Amino acid sequence: MATKKDQKKKVDIADGKEGKDLGFLDQTLRPSRWDEYVGQEGIKNNLNILISAAQERNHPPEHILFYGPPGLGKTTLAHLIAKETSAQMKSTSGPAIERVGDLASVLTNLSAGDILFIDEIHRLNKAVEEILYPAMESGHLDIIIGKGPSARTIQLELPPFTLIAATTKVGSVSSPLRSRFSGGVFRLEFYTKEEIEKILKRSAEILGVNVDMDAIQEIAKRSRFTPRTANYLLKRVRDYAQVHRKHFTLETVNEALTLLGVDEMGLGASDRAVIETIIDKFTGGPVGLNTLAASLSEEEETLEEFNEPYLLQIGFLERTQRGRVATERGYKHLKKKLPANLQEKLI
Repeated sequence: MATKKDQKKKVDIADGKEGKDLGFLDQTLRPSRWDEYVGQEGIKNNLNILISAAQERNHPPEHILFYGPPGLGKTTLAHLIAKETSAQMKSTSGPAIERVGDLASVLTNLSAGDILFIDEIHRLNKAVEEILYPAMESGHLDIIIGKGPSARTIQLELPPFTLIAATTKVGSVSSPLRSRFSGGVFRLEFYTKEEIEKILKRSAEILGVNVDMDAIQEIAKRSRFTPRTANYLLKRVRDYAQVHRKHFTLETVNEALTLLGVDEMGLGASDRAVIETIIDKFTGGPVGLNTLAASLSEEEETLEEFNEPYLLQIGFLERTQRGRVATERGYKHLKKKLPANLQEKLI
């Protein structure tokens, strides 16, 4: 991390210089030290103990699984663990490991102390997953050569390594695989508005732009409690201010986010479409996920992983045994007339 002396001087976006001079810094918003990582305090405290104990034993940390909605910092935590332990990190993803040979190639190329990061591990196929069990548990790789009666097994010893995995669907990770993450299974929670504001302040410093505090607060309010979304909105407002030669004020934030279709609660067009469809087409619900997805011409996974977590978090949507239901808050936000059953509850 550059010192304050090394950092470029902040510029006012209205000058029109920021994009040309500092655009290359966009890739540095990911925290590079523990003290720069805001939020998830319980997880950070547990990881500090895990890493410190492993270093005292001169051994790599045990295997770790992170889960939670997208954009909360699972990959960032993996990078920070690698830096904290001075380890080389090799990254891949569940869908990229299609065959047993792909996994064998990755594992046999690891050096002692390396970290292997597998994103979306719930998408590993079953045959690959079963090869991973002995690699995680006893540090060896069983490879079957040949077929039928002449088939034989070769056992390869692997160097000590740490597997860090991330998933947005922990329920889709099989129990045998989940139980082998002996270092811990950690759920990342949504951030508070105050934590998002801290992240935005740091990002604005790195991007080298002057931002009014009320503008930071407004972006944080619309960020869906997610750092990735907050940084995305910050950069898009910066772009808008730069192109229109405006100062980064609350007014500029409102103009830019209105153009993006992000309302005062952080809902995008697709979020509003979900609630509106439930209210207008299905009289508020309940409606099954499959039917809802078909009505919106959208994938079920998109609704489950992107739209629903935030709509549930802010209380605009409920999931019942019979399906999805729009809540009173959802009706009011979209300025829809409450049905008789909800009006009776309020009396």
